[in-house]
Amino acid sequence: MARSSLHVGLEIGTTKVAAIIAEMGSDGLLRIIGVAESPSRGVRKGEVTDIGKITLCLNETVAEAEEMADREITDVVVAVTGEHVDSLNNRGGVSIPEDRDEIEEEDIEDVEQSAISVNLPQGNVFLHTIVQRYYVDGQEGVASPLGMIGRKLEGEYHLIHGTRTRVQNNLRCVKEANLKATTIAVSSVAVANAVLEQADKDGGALVIDIGGGTTDYIMYRDGTVRSSGVLAVGGDHLTNDISIGLRVPTKLAEKLKVEHAEVSPGATTVGGMITLDDPTFSAEAIERRLLNIIAEARMREIFTLLKRRIGFERHAPFIGCILITGGTADLKGIAKLAEDVFAVPARMACARPMLGPSALFESPRFATAIGLVLYSQAVQDASAPKSILERLYDSIGRIIPSL
Repeated sequence: MARSSLHVGLEIGTTKVAAIIAEMGSDGLLRIIGVAESPSRGVRKGEVTDIGKITLCLNETVAEAEEMADREITDVVVAVTGEHVDSLNNRGGVSIPEDRDEIEEEDIEDVEQSAISVNLPQGNVFLHTIVQRYYVDGQEGVASPLGMIGRKLEGEYHLIHGTRTRVQNNLRCVKEANLKATTIAVSSVAVANAVLEQADKDGGALVIDIGGGTTDYIMYRDGTVRSSGVLAVGGDHLTNDISIGLRVPTKLAEKLKVEHAEVSPGATTVGGMITLDDPTFSAEAIERRLLNIIAEARMREIFTLLKRRIGFERHAPFIGCILITGGTADLKGIAKLAEDVFAVPARMACARPMLGPSALFESPRFATAIGLVLYSQAVQDASAPKSILERLYDSIGRIIPSL
């Protein structure tokens, strides 16, 4: 694949479409030169439900980002999410041929192929194969076995998979918008690229990305990915709860969530009234305590579901922090609630700063799009004889060029 100085991340979310254009300068530094977002239409719980509507959103968003960057783009890296995305851990191994002792690149590739020789749900394909650790003749802690002497090579992998047709629908929208998806990345993997330092991974970290329709998560333990997936619930569900519970219009419920709701333990006892300045609604005020009760209940449920999903209790001693990102991460008191549920220090996380508009790195809602740009750069910089993109095409049945 020819090297490009431009890297474009395209997030197709439930509530927004975001595009970020970054350029690699002659100084070797990546600089964000274009950014745009628009309300999403035709997406539910992170998955495409109307190709026509979301294609229009993509056209609008990309055009705005191109105008800001003063560049025309064609190639993008696309985020994938939805409850169909799941993961598992598996181990593979091969014996080194008798005519040599040194481990070669093809042996490492064979170990990966051995690890992915598992039965997936019908219609599912591999989206990422992430190495956790290698073993050479039983020796643990091998970071890179290439060139080592040994008779048996083994590897443990975190394997992320999803439904082929649902991934294809995302790619179809991109194609209809006259763009080319050079590769894809599961949203949780992209977010981890944006918000985590290596020290966070080594110390153990759980990243929770709460969007409008989904909650993506990825957990690192001892520096490697141990669990990842998607819950089909997010900030829009909280908005709906507020709308029903307080009998207010959805637009007003969203405003109450963003500006007034607090979910920290103890917020459910806070008194006082919230004055409503909304001519479309007859009531003049609502009780703050009731708003917080509704908000805290939904967010506690999301965290509890996630805790149960990943069997967090057995990992807790090895997790140093929880990082919360995504559009709903701005909810007041959310980090304190996470600490209460998981009994681990938690904080809101934004993308690590890089060159470009500073506001992007002060809001958690752009973490996925920024992570996609960083992932695109990592793919291009990969030095493996067979590129990550080529292996991705193999693993998902070449679904991109088939469209």
